[in-house]
Amino acid sequence: MGEPIIHRIPWWRGWAPVVVLPVLVLVLTPSEWPSWLFMWLLAVAVYAGLKGLTYQRTWVPDTPSWRHLAYLLAWPGLDAAAFLNANRCARSPDACEWAGAVVKLLAGAILFWGFAPIISERAELLRGWIGMAGIVLMLHFGSFHLLSCVWRSAGVDARPLMQAPLRSKSLAEFWGRRWNTAFRDLTYRFFFLPLTIRLGPTGALFAGFAFSGLIHDLVISVPAGGGFGGPTWFFLIQAAALSLERSRLGRALGLGRGVWGGFFALMALAAPALLLFHPPFVHRVVLPFMEVLGAFG
Repeated sequence: MGEPIIHRIPWWRGWAPVVVLPVLVLVLTPSEWPSWLFMWLLAVAVYAGLKGLTYQRTWVPDTPSWRHLAYLLAWPGLDAAAFLNANRCARSPDACEWAGAVVKLLAGAILFWGFAPIISERAELLRGWIGMAGIVLMLHFGSFHLLSCVWRSAGVDARPLMQAPLRSKSLAEFWGRRWNTAFRDLTYRFFFLPLTIRLGPTGALFAGFAFSGLIHDLVISVPAGGGFGGPTWFFLIQAAALSLERSRLGRALGLGRGVWGGFFALMALAAPALLLFHPPFVHRVVLPFMEVLGAFG
């Protein structure tokens, strides 16, 4: 098998579906459809566009057809070069890793169907946040980790998307190595690296986080019909905090390492969290979705 080749083509090539697919959802989705369904359609459209972008820009010679189909249809990651390259070694999961993925899946189900329903109806925001935590545990930490185990057992380099984010001792570690590595792979390759040449590291950092914010505003705020700008501000705050962490002052204060670094990362993530998953999204999208899935009996 050959090594992966990253196509050297104009930066704009392959971006059309990233724009066109969400626009089609925005234009064609009937207004009477529920907000939660609108949200999932937008999320799938954005993801499909980004998936296609990574695929178009990566070519691995002599890769069997099944790997191509598997990458496009049966793996949520966005590192095409790793998944398609049969020469990459994949660490096979042990029994503990399989068990851990199952535990996270079950923990998410307990939060979603067991714990959220017993919260008072007057605390709807808390109910919704617990439901979202359950969804993330079931999908990103549980189901996707199990899928990673399946692929790595078959010799495919499909690392887990979540890499124990609670162990992060800095924002750089959280966003760069541990949280949703699929989106990290994408923004690093298509934003940070090319824009660093034009804008410098700090400018590229803010551009990458701004892109993340706009994507989340599209998927979160638009279906909710409110909270516009909140997700974008959340990610810009992350860029600012990360810049502070990397600055001379941040290093002097001990940010980016040890207990203090972990505390700073936690505060930077938690304090503006309501900007990301804002009340309109919880009330108009999350709670109705939970009701449809039987969370409230």
